[in-house]
Formats: sequence, C-alpha cells, structure tokens
Amino acid sequence: MPLRTRQRCHAALTGLAAFALATAAVLSAAPSATAADAWIEAGSDRADPLTESQGLTSVEVPAGSPNRYTGIGTIPAGVGSRGWNHVGDPDASYGGFYIEPYQRDSGTTKMFRVQAPGGTWSEYVHTLSAGEALNNSWVAVSPGGQWMLAGEWGTMNRLLVFPTPGVNPGTSPAANLPQASTVHLDHAVRDVQGCDFVSATRLLCSSDDPAGTLFGITKPLLQIDLSAEPNGTADVTGHVTALRQLPLRSGCSGTFETEGIDYDRRTGTLRVIVLSPGFCILTDSVTYRFTKS
Repeated sequence: MPLRTRQRCHAALTGLAAFALATAAVLSAAPSATAADAWIEAGSDRADPLTESQGLTSVEVPAGSPNRYTGIGTIPAGVGSRGWNHVGDPDASYGGFYIEPYQRDSGTTKMFRVQAPGGTWSEYVHTLSAGEALNNSWVAVSPGGQWMLAGEWGTMNRLLVFPTPGVNPGTSPAANLPQASTVHLDHAVRDVQGCDFVSATRLLCSSDDPAGTLFGITKPLLQIDLSAEPNGTADVTGHVTALRQLPLRSGCSGTFETEGIDYDRRTGTLRVIVLSPGFCILTDSVTYRFTKS
C-alpha cells in the first residue's frame, strides 16, 4: 500500500548508516522472459526513493519537455497540509495537460491535480461513488484526450472512467468531477499501481500483486485490451493478459514494490518503477526500460 512506501522510505533514511556496515549480497531475479513476452528489458535507471517512487510519465507538449515523476518528496507543502498526503502514477494528455492523482487517509473524496500547458495548476475533486474505494492509485488519459481512466487498490474487476479534468469541456474545478462510466474486466487484477495507453484500445499496467494467485506470477506486467475506446457514455469491457513478471533484482532480499508505468509513444519505450526491499530502497530501486520485440 502507499503508506507502506512512506514508512519504508523513512526507516531506510534513518538507518542508512547501519546498512552501510552490513552489505547484503543476495540477488533476487525475475524469471527470464519467455517467447510469449512482447516486452523485452532494454536498460534501467536508478529511481530516487523520494521523488521517483510513485509514478512517471512522458510529456509531449511542449516539445522537448522532460519526463515527469512523482514521489513523497514531490507533494507540495500546501497540498499535503490539506490532507492530500499520497500522490499516485500521473499521466499527460497528448495536448500537454499533466495530471496527478491524490488521496487522503480517510474521507469520501479523491483529487486530481492538473497543470495546464501554460503552467497553471488546478484541482478537481471527485466525490466517491457507491462502493468506490478511497485509493487513487493512477490515471491514464485516453489518446483522444477527452476521457481518463483511474484505478483503485486491492482486487478489482473494473477500471473507472472520468472526463479528463482540464481537457474535457464538461469539467470545472468548481464542480464535482463525476465518474462517467466503467471498464469491466474479464479477469480480476490486484494492486494495480499504474496503467498507460499504448493505443486507443490497449493498456499496459504494472501490478504489485504479492500473492501470484491470479496469474501464477507475482508483480506482473498486464495487458488490457478494451472492446472500444472509453467515451464516457457507455461501459466497455477489457480482456486481461499477464505478459511477464517484472524484474525483481536488488542487493537486498525481501519484498519488492512495483510502482508506476509509462509508455512513450515517440520512442516506443515502456518504463516501470520497481522499489527495492528494505534499506536497498535507497540504493538500487530502479526504473526499468523495455522495448517491444
């Protein structure tokens, strides 16, 4: 859960000196990709545990924009002081609107913080629908731009569809951001930490599933094929496929945490953040890069 990440970062920062005296030599590696895998590991970059520990996205507008990351260290003081103490995996529309999902520890609302291409920030608050989980783990803007998916934590058979705040003309910071429709999945998913569109009807998602009972592997990279591009007026279905286990390598043994995901359509590069166990969250957490075979 997101709280676990904050606790691990705090413990790791206070205990780094002790860790330096007790170097671990255990390597934990994911199984090799099989012939059925469509995405092959192509490299990696260190992920900072404070500013790159929750999510990431590529931004196309304006041209030359750097990749954006979220972590516990990227939450503005004025936002955190109002109780929005967790930020999830962000996304950006093809028109350059950048969107971060926020949640509180309790209550009946979640929030989407939006930066327009000109730099102005706005906040769009959503009141939970009946049965909706409080978690606001990620957002994924559809290629058409008008509609956005968001996800809940735990074992779920659905994704939520919203009008894209700041992009869809029916949205306003002064009004509740309503859920517009639902993606009904044909297979349950667990602890999805991020999704991103690779086409109008295909998503790739990173799952932090620790049990492995749904697909036979823990921490899977998932593919979801939609029956149609979400349009907010009618529900669609999604066919779920587990493509592979995400890489789990560290100088420490223990429980890894899979985080956000991004597909950069300009380069065809897929990136996924994986946080290392224990004190190694500080030293060898990684953003893995993949290319399609």
